Amino acid sequence: MKKSHPLRRIVLAGAATVSGIVLLLTLKPSSDPAAASAEGTPQGQQSVAPQGSGGVQAAGGGDQTLTGDVVKTEYGNVQVRITVSGGKITSAAAVQAPTGGRSTEVSTNAVPKLNQAATAAGSADIDAVSGATYTSGGYKKSLQSALDKAGSSSATGGGGSADASGSTGGSTGGSTGGGSAQAKTLTGTVVETDYGPVQVRITVAGGKVTKAEAVQSPSGGRSSQISGDAVPKLNQAAVAAGSADIDAVSGATYTSGGYKKSLQSALDQAGG
Repeated sequence: MKKSHPLRRIVLAGAATVSGIVLLLTLKPSSDPAAASAEGTPQGQQSVAPQGSGGVQAAGGGDQTLTGDVVKTEYGNVQVRITVSGGKITSAAAVQAPTGGRSTEVSTNAVPKLNQAATAAGSADIDAVSGATYTSGGYKKSLQSALDKAGSSSATGGGGSADASGSTGGSTGGSTGGGSAQAKTLTGTVVETDYGPVQVRITVAGGKVTKAEAVQSPSGGRSSQISGDAVPKLNQAAVAAGSADIDAVSGATYTSGGYKKSLQSALDQAGG
């Protein structure tokens, strides 16, 4: 066959075309999805952090009630109990204070002022009450020991502290840790008596009254002595009974009656 024969040119052109197509196919990148995914994260898939992984839960796990050391003074023992919530002192009360004779009047006058100062300051750096130097000194020492306990439990300091069980973000309320149920502090209504107003504040945790205190009670003259004697007994009875069904203190009928009514109103709030 001659080189210039038309059929020869057609055959050569066809062969060249086929070779070109084969060459193009071998150079074309793979479009296989499996091959693409092997390079990294498949397109369209976003990285999502697990819910609840945003760090330690803020201090919403409930209040802490902490009792300071008993401090002995020349006129009697002083002991302070505080409630800490969200890194702040929300309540302070003297569960022991000097009583008897003049000491009862001094304590009745000084302790409410010291309680208020402790809550306002959030520390034991508070001024002594005039005329109650020893009681004030004992109060401050016991308060500091209670605050030290709060600090060791990560209750103090600026927010963001873990709850008592150390649980993190994904936890829900009503944790199953025995005594880790959230505490509630509830204040009863003010009850007017013939000798002055009475008002009770309680702390309830796990359905039980864990603390009771009179934030108001009759004072002045003989009333201060009666309140100083009766109120600690009523507080103890309220915690022991877990209800307002407590006996009146002898010699303090009006104070006892007002206490029971205010206590019941606080318990009603707990039930609600």
